[in-house]
Amino acid sequence: MTKLIITVLGKDRPGIISHISTILYERDCNLENVNQMILQNQFAGFFFVEAPSDLSLDQLQQIFIEKTVDTGLTVHVNRLEGNCHATDDFLPEIFLITTIGPDQKGLVARFSSIIATFKANIVNLKAVFKGGSDPTANVMSYQVEILPGVDAQAMFQALRDKALELNLDIRIQHKNIFDAINKI
Repeated sequence: MTKLIITVLGKDRPGIISHISTILYERDCNLENVNQMILQNQFAGFFFVEAPSDLSLDQLQQIFIEKTVDTGLTVHVNRLEGNCHATDDFLPEIFLITTIGPDQKGLVARFSSIIATFKANIVNLKAVFKGGSDPTANVMSYQVEILPGVDAQAMFQALRDKALELNLDIRIQHKNIFDAINKI
């Protein structure tokens, strides 16, 4: 079996996930993980699959070209390389970092640069910018993996300093604490 990632982009409409997953099912691919989102009116989906060994990456790419020709979707098939899971020796801690405040150019660049400098990994980012100076209208929410050995406290302080400089409210919370507080 071969591990693949299928990336799908295009104008949102009903039935995209059904269409893509049916193509995979008909080719005996096992769908292991899906993540999709709509940004404004654009669909973006990531499908992690295990494909049968007799189905090549090129064959599957050609099938998607043929089966999506009239849909307006762009589909890319790539091999998944390397280990997708952390080992027990290097389990990361996940922190949720949220900023709220006036819209400014370069917010994502400024905060992600600090996180990258400390060798932490952004595993999820949601940024909603409505423009203007309404302090509650613009939100950035990062999920950040921090491996042992990263100076998390120094990174958090650098993020707080940048938020203060940019007149943003910032909240930093361990994911386990967030999950415990927000259990229903």
